[in-house]
Amino acid sequence: MNRVLSIEQLRSGRCVPMKNRAPMSSAHIDEQIHVLPIWARRGEVLERDYEFADYARAIAFVNAVAEVAGQENHHPEMLVGRGRVRVHYTTHEIGGISINDFICAAKIDARYES
Repeated sequence: MNRVLSIEQLRSGRCVPMKNRAPMSSAHIDEQIHVLPIWARRGEVLERDYEFADYARAIAFVNAVAEVAGQENHHPEMLVGRGRVRVHYTTHEIGGISINDFICAAKIDARYES
């Protein structure tokens, strides 16, 4: 799949197993990331920082991310600090970025925005 998905398509999408698939091409990642402009690509990782008024709200967001990750069976790495959560998404089974990373990024953005 080399087409760029809209934010609506990402948020309604579902993660699929990636075994025996290739990571997204660099060009495709660069095109797709425009749909999620606050996210950044750092090598083979999608990354975003979220800011909160306090630590309790940051932890509540971590729990919301964990819920999305569980539903999609696609789990990010997170760094939690005082009023801040950094989320890293990559697809370990293929050693790079997949559409699953974008789907989860869009879904957790929706949780943050609500």
